[in-house]
Amino acid sequence: MSRSKPINVVAAAAVIPLTALAVAGCGGGSNDATGSTPPPKASNGRAATVSVANNAGLGNILVDSNGRTLYLFKKDSGTKSSCFGPCAKNWPPLRATGKPTAGNGASASSIGTVPRSDGKPEVTYNGHPLYLFAGDSKPGDANGQGIVAFGASWYALSGSGKQISGSSAGGGTSGY
Repeated sequence: MSRSKPINVVAAAAVIPLTALAVAGCGGGSNDATGSTPPPKASNGRAATVSVANNAGLGNILVDSNGRTLYLFKKDSGTKSSCFGPCAKNWPPLRATGKPTAGNGASASSIGTVPRSDGKPEVTYNGHPLYLFAGDSKPGDANGQGIVAFGASWYALSGSGKQISGSSAGGGTSGY
């Protein structure tokens, strides 16, 4: 028996746990809200519209031009976003080219933009950067409400731009 055979066995035995660790570190776990749903597309190439719509579980909330729930991230500091990379894939920032507009029930004076690290603008409302959630597949979904992910909680916003602390059916802790 040659000496290389035991070394190959030891090397193979070391690779398996390292591979499992790498997969686990990539956030292999998911909740039902994000299973295989691709992230929603942020509004690129046109002015964004922020409106107020009634959500059965949360009341009047901010939504984008497609009726998708808009969220704030408690880790953000003022208008500075703390959500980048994998975070921004799961929680895409609401983007706009041009001046964002106020739709039904939204306050035009509360809407603005702030540059992200890539220099492109993210829409803000009442000083909060706005995000969509990849787990919201249709207008009216608020599956991101109350989720703790990427180091802080995520909340839908009221028409006045304040966090809504209630929970919807999809709220909870996420494995992100």
